Amino acid sequence: MLEYNLPRYLPSAEELPDSDETPVDNELQELIPGLLKAILLILWAERMDWLFGIDMGIYYHPDKPPIVPDGFLSLGIERFYDEELRPSYVLWDENVVPIFVLEVVSQNYRKEYTTKLDEYEALGVLYYVIYSSRRRRKPHLEVHKLVNGKYELQEGNPVWLPEIGLGIGCERGNYCGVTREWMYWYDEQGQRYLTPAEQVKQEIQRAQQAEQRVQQLTEQLRALGIDPDNLG
Repeated sequence: MLEYNLPRYLPSAEELPDSDETPVDNELQELIPGLLKAILLILWAERMDWLFGIDMGIYYHPDKPPIVPDGFLSLGIERFYDEELRPSYVLWDENVVPIFVLEVVSQNYRKEYTTKLDEYEALGVLYYVIYSSRRRRKPHLEVHKLVNGKYELQEGNPVWLPEIGLGIGCERGNYCGVTREWMYWYDEQGQRYLTPAEQVKQEIQRAQQAEQRVQQLTEQLRALGIDPDNLG
């Protein structure tokens, strides 16, 4: 947690704006973190100790504007307060700094590699991830890890995040009907976790294969003169 002098009386999350009200510059700023969250909702369906916020304000001081990343992940907190959910993320209420923050660079550069890097470093965010598909000579994905108070660029794609138990990377795929490079979660062996649509397709294929096996077995039994309907 940050060390600073806070006022005695602090506003709650319900009393603070839920974002900076700045519209996104590109649809990818919503779709990319949205895909990461959708995968987590399946992977961690039974866990209630995490939050993945999208375009949600992170308040670190009541007299200063919030930091609003495209996406962030916090662990060790209540997933839901109540049915109204969180309007914003207030550090003096949560007492947990996000462990992972994502910024998607659009055509309108927003100081992701300079000012925001310094802000997240000062905040104590363990992993600061920047994605830009427009880069030509440098990797599209940068993963910075906080080491001794300073960010160090991590090598590889995907990059394993042991404190989270997931890897983060990017590759070509299809999401929302769009084929392009997307960001995904990976296991420790570097295998990509499926999207919700891919998982549904996989389950349908498994069901079809199971049905085919039943039909084959039925035909084999009848060829042997055995009526499957009479089997107990």
